[in-house]
Amino acid sequence: MVRPSGWARRVITALVLSAATLTGQAQLSPPAAHAAPPLTTPWTAQVSPDNALPEYPRPQMVRSEWQNLNGLWQFAGTGSIGSPPVGQNLAEQVLVPYPIESGLSRVQRHEDRMWYRRTFTVPSTWSGRHVRLNFGAVNWEARVWVNGTAVATHTGGYDPFSADITSALRAGSNEVIVGVYSPVDATGIPIGKQRRSPGGIFYTAHSGIWQTVWLEPVNAAAVTRLDTVPDVAAGVLDLVVQGAGVSGQGVRAEALTGGQVVGSATGAVGAHLRVPVPNARLWSPDDPFLYDLRVTLTGTGGGDAVTGYFGMRSVGKAMVGGVLRPTVNGRFLFQMGTLDQGYWPDGISTAPTDEALRFDLEQQKALGFNLVRKHVKVEPARWYYWADRLGLLVWQDMPSMRTGVSPSTSDRANFESELHRVVDSLRGITSIVQWIPFNEGWGEYDPARIADLVKSWDPTRLVTNNSGSNCCGFDGGNGDVIDDHIYVGPGAPHRPTADRVAVLGEFGGLGLRSPGHEWPGTGFAYEMTPDATTLTNRYVQINEQLKPLIMSGGLSASIYTQPTDVENEVNGIWTYDRKVRKMDADRVRAVNRSVIESAGGLPVDGLVSLRVTTPGYTDRYLRHSASLARIDVVTSTSPDTLKQDATFYVRRGLADGSCYSFESRNFPGHYLRHQDFRVRKDPRDGTALFDQDATFCRRDGRTGNGVSFESLNLPGYFLRHYAEGVYIARSGGPNPWDGFASFADDATWQVAAPWWRSGAGLTVGSALSLRVATPGFTDRYLRHSASLARTDVVTSTSPDTLKQDATFYVRRGLADGSCYSFESRNFPGHYLRHQDFRVRKDPRDGTALFDQDATFCAQPPRFGSSGVGLSASNITGDIRHYAEEVYVASSGGSHAFDASSHYDEDTTWVIAPPWAP
Repeated sequence: MVRPSGWARRVITALVLSAATLTGQAQLSPPAAHAAPPLTTPWTAQVSPDNALPEYPRPQMVRSEWQNLNGLWQFAGTGSIGSPPVGQNLAEQVLVPYPIESGLSRVQRHEDRMWYRRTFTVPSTWSGRHVRLNFGAVNWEARVWVNGTAVATHTGGYDPFSADITSALRAGSNEVIVGVYSPVDATGIPIGKQRRSPGGIFYTAHSGIWQTVWLEPVNAAAVTRLDTVPDVAAGVLDLVVQGAGVSGQGVRAEALTGGQVVGSATGAVGAHLRVPVPNARLWSPDDPFLYDLRVTLTGTGGGDAVTGYFGMRSVGKAMVGGVLRPTVNGRFLFQMGTLDQGYWPDGISTAPTDEALRFDLEQQKALGFNLVRKHVKVEPARWYYWADRLGLLVWQDMPSMRTGVSPSTSDRANFESELHRVVDSLRGITSIVQWIPFNEGWGEYDPARIADLVKSWDPTRLVTNNSGSNCCGFDGGNGDVIDDHIYVGPGAPHRPTADRVAVLGEFGGLGLRSPGHEWPGTGFAYEMTPDATTLTNRYVQINEQLKPLIMSGGLSASIYTQPTDVENEVNGIWTYDRKVRKMDADRVRAVNRSVIESAGGLPVDGLVSLRVTTPGYTDRYLRHSASLARIDVVTSTSPDTLKQDATFYVRRGLADGSCYSFESRNFPGHYLRHQDFRVRKDPRDGTALFDQDATFCRRDGRTGNGVSFESLNLPGYFLRHYAEGVYIARSGGPNPWDGFASFADDATWQVAAPWWRSGAGLTVGSALSLRVATPGFTDRYLRHSASLARTDVVTSTSPDTLKQDATFYVRRGLADGSCYSFESRNFPGHYLRHQDFRVRKDPRDGTALFDQDATFCAQPPRFGSSGVGLSASNITGDIRHYAEEVYVASSGGSHAFDASSHYDEDTTWVIAPPWAP
């Protein structure tokens, strides 16, 4: 179990008074029988009026004294919230803070307008101080009265608000009434996926009070918000303390770890403070370390004191190996996450318990994800606390407005106001690395302006102007991210640009029915599977396809749909009730880690080249020559042999599968290994010593970006180039190649695209025919007919024209000499090329685009032991036959010819003797 530490732990476990223990509660009739939720979770039965979310709700700004007002309140639907029912008992009960549509609320229906009422008594120990009434969130408009006095009005269903109610209080019992208006999708407010009539990808509404309500005593001068921004480069925490009644107040801020102050700063409320954090331990998914924070107002007359936490981390973009990538702490980390919608069958928008809230995030972390996209919803503060504690990056969506309706001028003003408040309320969350104001065009307007607006509010994080603009919205052309949605996918996402990183913001959606664990209705998914084994196989398959997109397509993140089923969607890794995990956890974890690992530039079984990073030598690459490893200049005009010598297969470490070995591209079975400190290429000889000498463990580049390779059996020794040779070296060791000078640069390598892109070889100038490998269709061959490529049966008795149509000359790739082009036997100057994914035979027209479309890289077969795969050189995809026609396809993509069934067989071609030599 993950627990708060330091100051946060001590104050969170301080005075907690549940609603049921408060004196002066309004007299209620005995609880009426209430219907059970349509589907329960393991935590449903743990919820009662005495323990409805008893945890302190705001971990980032904690006070040690507070009263929890969660529990049973009186409730009634109403036609107007203008005149509160002061002093009047209401007919029903509702369990706060569960939305009224939820089973846990005990109401389980929607009301457009409603009253909440209860009484409370302020502890005598709070005498002489101000009292604040706090709401985590109320959907959508809230009007609040205390003892008949209006104390607050708020619109916005996803941001917190509070009121100083001191002047409205009286001795003894006090009454609080909350009137709520929740029109859901009847108007143009931000609603996310709520609908009055749910169905398909839209869900039950969550109206009324849906986050914790509490009281706390404060002095006249009080802290109202802590805006924290880590500045890793400067080694400080930038802090602005917002406050009320703070005239003449100063601020003292202290950063702590293990109860010890590591840095402090003083200043004024509202001013920019710089709190030193020397030798900061950086927060990351691998090490989610958090500092404690203590803030005290220091003016005369008594000031406020709050505690919280923060993480030191940076977020940005950088060119890595010639590709624009998102960075965390200055390093590229492939961000692999889920589309987390935050819905529950018993609490709808509100998790039944804090343990349940934490469970979803723990399970995603355990499955190897490092990211969560919080989809068109904002969560309670404790959800973000657990993301920070567990080490999960967060992309935060803004809840969208209605689909298919252009927002009015007032809708837009309201949207921008709430969006700004959401950013302000969450800006101190360490795990949030990206803001997403629009999704798939839902309620979208002015995306470029809105993206710039969000960036102006928070320049420290990335901003997407519209997630899924490729499928369903329009792209404003700006922001930090270009974000595609492809179901099932991963398909062929956009490549990054000079100023926008490329991500796959949604894909997957693989489904499996789970009778007894489903929401009432008809379950659906983007692709249904018959059993858990098939579901897991498909998950592994589509995620493996991310690897070439990362390496060759510049993809930097992926979001799988989704961690749990939601209402009628049955495409979760877990069922909606969180009782059944539908996939094999070990296999999901393994492929997730493999994908993230491959983004370090080391795709297992893929081809790479290793470029020198030492300034002045960045045109040089590691290659083998006469069995010795060395570095040489390699360019596009270099000889083929040099390019092949500088290309290696990445293999699992021969002596340790968590590390790597590098097999020669043009000498199969030969590996880089060290011998007497010199690195060389030798044939594997079957000895344990060879396997150890040929195994290298990836480490972060010693100069920042890039990677370093530590010898498995000589720890502390790294792959280093020195005077054109390559050695295993130890900085400061006794050998000349161990010298300190430029050691960090020389021992850092940039994993680059392979100089020789074909993993299988064809004989240039030869004639061949390409036979189908799919069982049951092995008498068919690729041929052209009326300029289109297709497959047909060809036999010895076939017409000569058909035999000629099925014969091609192998040429050097028109656009890349490490790949191939295929010239028609009977139409000289005509080549196979792709256009709008269809493969066809056309005359070469002299354009660069034609040459790229007509260039295909040969790869080892995916099916069987012989043959080749042929991948397009300029888009992600393979030559595939489908329903007799031939396409460039991507397994799981959005077209019919991308279907995953028989994909490996259909993309494997057997090299056959030419039908027409």
